[in-house]
Formats: sequence, C-alpha cells, structure tokens
Amino acid sequence: MQKATIKDFNFNNKKVFVRVDFNVPLKDKKITDDNRIEAALPTINYLLENGATLILASHLGDPKTEEDKELLNMEAVAQRLSELLGKKVLKAPSCIGKEVKDMVDNLKKGDVLLLENTRFHKGEKKNDPDFAKELASYADVCVNDAFGTAHRAHASNCGVAELLPCYAGFLMEKEIDMIGNTLENPKRPFIAILGGAKVSSKIGVIENLLTKVDTLLIGGAMVFTFARALGYETGNSLVEEDKIELASELIKKAKKAGKKLIFPVDFICADKIEENVKTKICPIQKIDKGLIGLDIGPESLKIFEKELINAKTVVWNGPMGVFEIDIFAKGTKKIANIMAKLKDARTIIGGGDSAAAVNQFGLESKMTHISTGGGASLEYMEGIELPGIKAIKDAQ
Repeated sequence: MQKATIKDFNFNNKKVFVRVDFNVPLKDKKITDDNRIEAALPTINYLLENGATLILASHLGDPKTEEDKELLNMEAVAQRLSELLGKKVLKAPSCIGKEVKDMVDNLKKGDVLLLENTRFHKGEKKNDPDFAKELASYADVCVNDAFGTAHRAHASNCGVAELLPCYAGFLMEKEIDMIGNTLENPKRPFIAILGGAKVSSKIGVIENLLTKVDTLLIGGAMVFTFARALGYETGNSLVEEDKIELASELIKKAKKAGKKLIFPVDFICADKIEENVKTKICPIQKIDKGLIGLDIGPESLKIFEKELINAKTVVWNGPMGVFEIDIFAKGTKKIANIMAKLKDARTIIGGGDSAAAVNQFGLESKMTHISTGGGASLEYMEGIELPGIKAIKDAQ
C-alpha cells in the first residue's frame, strides 16, 4: 500500500506538527554527528517554502533520571538546526502546557518551533491519548519524517496521527520505497547480507528474506550458531546454545525453498578482542580451542565477492566482524567496497552498525540508500507493519 506524502497536501497557512528524528549523539552537550538533523532538512524546507508554520517534535536518547533530563534537552539541536536553516528556531521549554500553547498561538507563518524532548513525558512511550491530544491541538495537520522511530507506537508518531491527517515526509517516503518496496519488487539477482552478533535478533529477518532473496550471505558472530548446528568446532566463538536447533531449521528451510544460504569458509581468529593481538586464520569446520572468530577470512571474501558481483539488488544489515578494531575490520570494509563498486545495482544499508561502518569507511555516497533507522529497518525487513508507517494516510 502506497502512503500519502507531503506532495499530496497544500500546507499554505497551515500549522504543521512534524515528527522528526533528531535523536543525535551528544558528548558534553555537543552534537557529535548531525546526519539525522540534515536528513530532515528537505522536508522542513519544503514545508516552509510552501507557506507552513512548523512545530517540530523528537525524542533524544532515553532519559530516566533528572540528571538525564539535564543532559538530553533539545538546546544543542535547536542551535544546530538554526544554523542549518539560516533562521532562528524557537525552543519550547516543554512539549505541553500553557507556556508552550502560548508560544504556538504566537507563531507567524514560516516560524519554526522545536518542542522539548518528547521522552521527558511518560505519556510519550505509553502512547497516552491525553498527551497525544495536547500535541495534536497545536496543528491542522501532521507530517511523519521519523523512520527511526516508526517501529515504536508512541504518542508523537502514532497518537497524533490518529487525531490529525498524517503525511509522510521525504525521508519517510524514501525509506518506505527503498526498504519496503524493494523487498516486494526487487531487481534480480537479489542478495541479502546479514551479520552481527546474534541469530536471535535476526530470526524474523532471515525467515522473511528467505521468501524473497535469491541468495543470503551470512557473516558476523551469528555464523557460529549455524556452525554448531552443522556439527563444527567453534572454539571460544560466540554461540547461542539455545538457538542451535533453530539455526538447523533455518538451514533446512533455505534448502527446501531452493535458496542459496552461504556461510564464510574461514575466519580471522584471536584469543582476545583487542588491537595488536596475534591472529590466525581458521576454517569454519574447526576453530582452535581458546580462539574466537572475529572477522570473516580471505577465502570467504572471494566467495562473497563472486556472489555479489552480478547482483542488481543488495540489502545489508550487520557487520562481518568486530569492525571497530582495525585488524578485524577487513571483512566489513571489503563488503562495503564491493557494494560501492556495483554498477546498476540498488544497494541498501539497513541502518545500525552497518551504516556506522559504511560511514567510517567514507563510502556513504557510493550506496543507493543508508537507512536512518537501525531497529526500524530490521523490523521492516522482517515484514512487520511498523506502527509509525501504518498511522500515515494511505495514498488516494
């Protein structure tokens, strides 16, 4: 089902409640990466150019204590957004209350007001109808551009959308197209690459992708649970003992469905997860006692490259190893470089650590799309209908 977008509505002289994702990393109250703010600019600028007045809402971190509230307020975000927009962004002292309502009532056409961190209110996570009602009372219409929270049924993205007509912003529209529509109608060959530490966090994704892809490449520490299911020795590598049987079932499902499920054949191993440790290449069948598999090996990369070279659609979620440490980053970096060089292919990075790795290697501009939502993209790839997307109006 296609969703209505901001191109489907006339925002002139309208007050618009915009759910953005300004959940940026902070250090000493300073923003260390403003990518999420920059990602929202096309939607914000479009609405302003089309005569709207904006009330922006976002969470920031997960505040639980009074000290958290001091550290996780939206002051730095308002300041950075003002710089990027080239105009003053007003900062509300809260999300609701008389003072905020007075600020909203005094807004003029083209003004931008940023509400305080939505998670300072208990009603946000509970999708409290009274909290949502107060937020919705500020505006004539709402826009959801926060894919990063689309998997959360919270007041600011779902509750408000039940009370006001809701349209997808450009970023949300792109995520729906790049992940949702690509999974439903991919150009083939369609390859998915899954990595990361645990099979348990990717079960639903694997099961859904097995119905859609031609080939599934598995990397990261999650491989070792599959390796044990195949009867191999895994040394001290991470294994989810309670998921071995499930891994065995997934291998059978892939075979039954006629899908290629490809594992690495070798690993870079060490006895500690540290820089400058002595490493050894071990085959998947036998990782030496006391050693941990920490990256996929050179032979595995040759096999993965051979599979990827003719792909027309590639979706990647999860690193191949402990990429934060240079000696265990080669597999992840090589996969990123292979994807960056693919011609006429749609390459999608499913947020989280994969996105962090691609950015770390300076390859973000070479990918078709890097998702802004780690958890959201993972659930979307499972085929789950995300509440934040469901709440947006269907296209006419």
